[in-house]
Amino acid sequence: MSFRTLIAAVAVIAVTTGCTINRPTSDDYRQYLANNQGAAKLPAAKVGEQYYLTPATQAHHYEFRSATAGYANVWTVDFGKVLDATMQSPDVIAALGNIKKASDDKAASGNTIVFDLQNYTFKDHGAHVELAIAIRNAQGEVFRKVYKADGDTQGGKMFFAGAFGMKNAVQQSTKLAVDSILTRFLNDVNNTPALSAAK
Repeated sequence: MSFRTLIAAVAVIAVTTGCTINRPTSDDYRQYLANNQGAAKLPAAKVGEQYYLTPATQAHHYEFRSATAGYANVWTVDFGKVLDATMQSPDVIAALGNIKKASDDKAASGNTIVFDLQNYTFKDHGAHVELAIAIRNAQGEVFRKVYKADGDTQGGKMFFAGAFGMKNAVQQSTKLAVDSILTRFLNDVNNTPALSAAK
């Protein structure tokens, strides 16, 4: 029996017997960021006083299985939790300042950075993120751009380190994708005269 056939057989058995283990990856994402503080190297761009997640972004929930790390496991990513932890992390505070979370996208004063997740998947051993970022203030929407990023693939970690390795793989690949998006966003802000002048 080939390895691929064996994996397929295990997957079928796991699904048909109802043997499912939920594996959240976002609940301790804040701790993951703390353990990896300083890795992001984000450019400074103090362009917003607060940030806001659209309702769909806040409520986002993604589930997937991976034969590589055991098909009985259902891995979950809640991107709202990922973004909240990211925006409140020391690396982002160093780049953006101490930014607060807003309850809506109508800023009373100053700029609000609005995150609107377009798509998140974890496929081919890596995270794939499509995220729209806007800046809104009393004048309306003054900036908007959709960013896409693919986190580095983590196949070796997923295969050799089991469930723990899979969780770390999802967190690391997701972080790398989000860091890439935030870096490009902050560089865009710094290269947009109207926005940089308003900092």
